[in-house]
Amino acid sequence: MVDIEEVRKHNTKKDCWVIIHGKAYDVSDFVDEHPGGSAIIVKFAGKDATKAFDPIHPGDTLTKYLATKYHKGEVTEDDEYDDDEDDPPSEQELLRRKMVKKKPDLSQMYNLNDFEFVARHTMEKTAWSYYSSGCDDEITLRENHASYQRVFFKPRVLVDVTNIDLSTTMLGTKVSSPFYITATALGRLGHDDGECVLTRSAAKQDIIQMIPTLASCSFDEIVDAATDKQTQWLQLYVNKDREICENIVRHAEKRGIKGLFITVDAPQLGRREKDMRSKNIEDLSHVQGDDEEADRTQGAARAISSFIDTSLNWKDIKWFRSITKMPIILKGIQTVEDSLLAVEHGVDGIVLSNHGGRQLEFSKPPLEVLIELMPVLRSKGLQDKLEIYLDGGVRRATDVLKAICLGAKGVGIGRPFLYAMSTYGDAGVYKAIQILKDEMIMNMRLLGVTSIDQLNESYVDVRNFQTRYLPEDKLFGKVYEPLVSPAFKL
Repeated sequence: MVDIEEVRKHNTKKDCWVIIHGKAYDVSDFVDEHPGGSAIIVKFAGKDATKAFDPIHPGDTLTKYLATKYHKGEVTEDDEYDDDEDDPPSEQELLRRKMVKKKPDLSQMYNLNDFEFVARHTMEKTAWSYYSSGCDDEITLRENHASYQRVFFKPRVLVDVTNIDLSTTMLGTKVSSPFYITATALGRLGHDDGECVLTRSAAKQDIIQMIPTLASCSFDEIVDAATDKQTQWLQLYVNKDREICENIVRHAEKRGIKGLFITVDAPQLGRREKDMRSKNIEDLSHVQGDDEEADRTQGAARAISSFIDTSLNWKDIKWFRSITKMPIILKGIQTVEDSLLAVEHGVDGIVLSNHGGRQLEFSKPPLEVLIELMPVLRSKGLQDKLEIYLDGGVRRATDVLKAICLGAKGVGIGRPFLYAMSTYGDAGVYKAIQILKDEMIMNMRLLGVTSIDQLNESYVDVRNFQTRYLPEDKLFGKVYEPLVSPAFKL
């Protein structure tokens, strides 16, 4: 046992101990190497850092990355010991807590926007800002959603639509519906069980979950939470240290992961200003240089991403093929040209994605890229050479159906499930998935189709897509939080 008074003595950057879950660790040699920077660690030197640690670190972080010699042991309990130095709750925080108590019953959630509306008023500011933020002026984020409103249906009538089959196959796996839970980081910002909440609901609803590299839960925790028959994919940010990267990939394959989704649109993470402005984010944002020189306004996103390899290129596909037999999919393709290069390099699939509008501002909506891509692939006889997925902006089953009609194999959905998780936990995610399924059944009947494989371009009208004119989406406008300008001092 380590006496609490002994821990308190080690309270400087050069001599830094912290307490995590009742155990003391000497992190003095690790302070300057921490991906989130030294400031957040030094803030808790000689103190209990559990509250700050848990939302953004998998449970196995310390055992995996900190040698046993730095593990100092259990800390003696002290009833008077309290390291919670948070300021008294602000009026905004008090209002949030009040809204949590008054949130609508789950039965009042009728669509995915409803979950987002409740989340906006009940989530902690830092968590909401991280989940909801887009890059720069958030035009790309909004356009991702708006693009679906420029595609209209051409329904057929007098069709027997008594029995509707939503099932399809994705990367060889039969699933109940043509959408999946895409990778999103830091699940524990929204719920104590983090990504495992999504895992459990995906299992119950028989849809695929893509496990994120930057999950709050460890990879093994998420896989262990899955059922034996459940299918999971892995989203991979490629590490600068290729040995680490290889170990991650090989371990994933050993654990039964059915697809490797390599993120290719994030050599550097975008500038997400809501994230940067959120309260206390500077404690997560010290990501470069010495304390005095660091840009302390980078936000949670960059604080957890300093390991990403900026040298990743097309030649690396061959290396990935050499270390795994899993299907390889490139996540973050944004042009027809790169889609053709993906075919040329023999990958198994691509995800048309601009990272949910969080990377390059004014990158095209994935749906627009899909509309441009499919005629080119068909003209070259390449439409069956790889599976095409897309994500970003999806809020309705009609969005999913439009994407499938236009050539997508499946559609990834991220934020809506995070909001459902953050507000109503397991039951919320289950309900959100069920809402989409119910919407799909209704809309397939109204469209005049009975199975996913019947969907094709003949059911949609894209002639006005390039006009960029669209009706106002009142629900989306209500849940969208506009960017703000700096506040003057009181």
